[in-house]
Amino acid sequence: MGLRLQINLIMGVLLAAFASFLIYLQLDNTRQSVHEEMDGASIVATQLLSRLQASSRNSSLSDMAQFLSTVGRIRANEIELRNAQDVVVYHSPPPVYKAGRDAPDWYTRIVSPALNTREIAVAEGRLLLRADPSRAILDGWDDFKPMVLTVLAGFVLGNALVFVLVGRAMRPLQQVVQGLQAMEGGSYDTRLPAMQGKEARVLGEAFNAMAQSVQDGIAAQNRAREVSLALAQNRELTQVIQTRIEEVRGQIARELHDELGQQVTAIKSLGQAMVLRAQGVDAHTENAARMVIQSADAIYEEVHQLVSKLRPLALDRFGLQDALQDLVEDARSRHAHVLIQLQVSTELQDIEPSLATATYRIVQESLTNALRHAQASDIHIQLSDQDQQLHIAISDNGIGASPDWADSGQYGVIGMRERAQGLGGSFQFESLQPSGVRVTAVLPLSHNQAHG
Repeated sequence: MGLRLQINLIMGVLLAAFASFLIYLQLDNTRQSVHEEMDGASIVATQLLSRLQASSRNSSLSDMAQFLSTVGRIRANEIELRNAQDVVVYHSPPPVYKAGRDAPDWYTRIVSPALNTREIAVAEGRLLLRADPSRAILDGWDDFKPMVLTVLAGFVLGNALVFVLVGRAMRPLQQVVQGLQAMEGGSYDTRLPAMQGKEARVLGEAFNAMAQSVQDGIAAQNRAREVSLALAQNRELTQVIQTRIEEVRGQIARELHDELGQQVTAIKSLGQAMVLRAQGVDAHTENAARMVIQSADAIYEEVHQLVSKLRPLALDRFGLQDALQDLVEDARSRHAHVLIQLQVSTELQDIEPSLATATYRIVQESLTNALRHAQASDIHIQLSDQDQQLHIAISDNGIGASPDWADSGQYGVIGMRERAQGLGGSFQFESLQPSGVRVTAVLPLSHNQAHG
């Protein structure tokens, strides 16, 4: 049900209640008028009866009938004279006022008072006196009809006027509803024109402000969606690039390990052969050969370090856990004064290559930062799985991160974050109190991976 119809119904009920009250007042006034008429008639009848009682002792029944005929109709009363055989000797004539007309029965029942017949014993018979309010009721009915017609006309006209005025007053609301329907259909640029009236003007301004906010919000959502899509594409591209870089680094690492390693081994073998030949014969040649062997060892060590940085061969050959163990052992050998703990509480054998590479690089970068930049003396590395996710946590007691670590990138935080987010995971880098840094990464595991 529309608001306009509801208001019309309310006003209709109020008008109907007012009309009913007016009709009730009219009926009540008529009832009082009839009652007053009956009181007056009773007084007249009482005077008449007093005279008849006084004259009935010396008069016959026919004389009394002749007297009543002379008197005629008494105000709002019917008189009937009966003899001893209960035969009507006299009956008062019908009223001549508005003769032939009577009010409806239902109206008569509403306004008519209780009527009683008075009986007076007279010589040779009895006299019956009954109040007759029909003329007073008919007068009330004649006044009631135009009043009711006026009330009904006022009710109809009032409802029609209310309907028109409410429709005019609600025109701004209809414009607002049309605007909302247009916005629901996707026309977010809908605006309402300036409307007459203080409230309508405020309503229009509020609607236009809301529409502008919605339009701005939709535009912001579209921009955010575009940015999110671009970010997802960038992360996907970053993941592809990182994967390709790892492939190229692995190829270079294998080439260095296989080709250059063989060449260095051959040089070292040739130096050892020269040492054996020159030993005790040519000291100068022997020293030169030993220098060649030392240089070959140094080259091999540098190649080994370079291969580990490019792509740890253990990661491809033996898996993530062995690669991490080699990484930690190598760091322990180079930094004997630093306590490095590795705790793995999950099975890492079946982890897919991209996840294994990301995990290794995050641990490698965090370990390098703690040893090279943070000057830590205690480093703890922990890997565990929970809810189909691999949890990585690396903490140290070093000097902590510099205030501009997010901008300078000297700790490789940006790269670690990109690796984690590129796999759909999360990354957190936080300073510890009183000193140190904690790196936390959560990476999703595949459903087919085993867990310890």
